[in-house]
Formats: sequence, structure tokens, C-alpha cells
Amino acid sequence: MVAVVILLVVVVLLLLIVGGMYNGLVRLRNRVAAAWAQIDVQLRRRYDLIPNLVETVKGYASHEKGTFEAVTQARANAISAQGPAEQAQAENVISGALKSLFAVAEAYPDLKANQNFLALQEELTATEGRIAYARQFYNDNVQKLNTKIQTVPTNILANMFGFTPHEYFEADDTSRGPVKVEF
Repeated sequence: MVAVVILLVVVVLLLLIVGGMYNGLVRLRNRVAAAWAQIDVQLRRRYDLIPNLVETVKGYASHEKGTFEAVTQARANAISAQGPAEQAQAENVISGALKSLFAVAEAYPDLKANQNFLALQEELTATEGRIAYARQFYNDNVQKLNTKIQTVPTNILANMFGFTPHEYFEADDTSRGPVKVEF
């Protein structure tokens, strides 16, 4: 009788442990999904600001057509990107294009003093900060989930229930250096 009770207690404890590990994996997976959604929200905000910024600069620097087209194309590519790796690559291109756009703006003192331009530039700067924070939050949660999936004993449960590692949102090598601007 005592052996049955001990066996029953051990089985219940094992079920509780397995249930806790499973719930932990689900919780981390959901945090990663929520963090990715926050990146998406901030990127959409950025995409909405870009056309206004381009139009404002266009009014002052109409002969910089190539820069405007590059920014517009980068925005379109970023909107259609899928998954962290493709999204990161598209965001790196858009960051470079925006730097070129701001370099054009530097050549026009009247534009730099324009209140609409200054407000858009400030809004975009704030959005860039939010994007950086959202990326860091996403990568932190991916790291926690990936570690949990790859460590014993949770990896056994993760494999049984189909939990897979997620991609980090990383900058590529070309976006880490200074942007070259040519006119």
C-alpha cells in the first residue's frame, strides 16, 4: 500500500514538473510572438512617417531624385519582408536610405529650419529608439526560448511538442559600418 502511494506521489510530481516545463515553453513562445508584434508596430509607424519625410525634402531638393527613389524602394521592400532575417536585411537597407535622405537635407539650410521637417525628423528619431528597444526585447525573449528548447530536460519536452528555435533579429555586416553618401 505504501509503495502505491509513493508511486502515485512520484507520478503526480512528474506530471506537475512536465506541465510546468510545457507551460514555461508556451509562455516564452508567446513572449517571442508578442515581441515580434511590437517590432511590427514600430516598423509600421516608421513606414508611415517616411512618405511625409520624403515629400518634405522633395520640396527643397527636387534634383535628388535617386535618393528619393532609393528611400521609397527600401520602404516598399521592408513592408513586404517576411521573417526576422529578411526583415532585418530590409531594415538595414531602409536605415541606409534614410541616412542618405538626411545627408541631402543637410545641404539645404532652409529645409533644416522647416518646422514640418524638424517635427518629422524628431518623430522618426523617437521611432528609431522604439524600434531598437523592441528589437532588443525580441532578441532577449528569443534567447530565453532557444536556451530553454536546447537544455536538458526541457529539450525532450520541446522536441515532443514541436517547439523550434526562433531567429534573432540581427543586423548584417554591411549595416554595421558607416554609410557612404555620394552626390
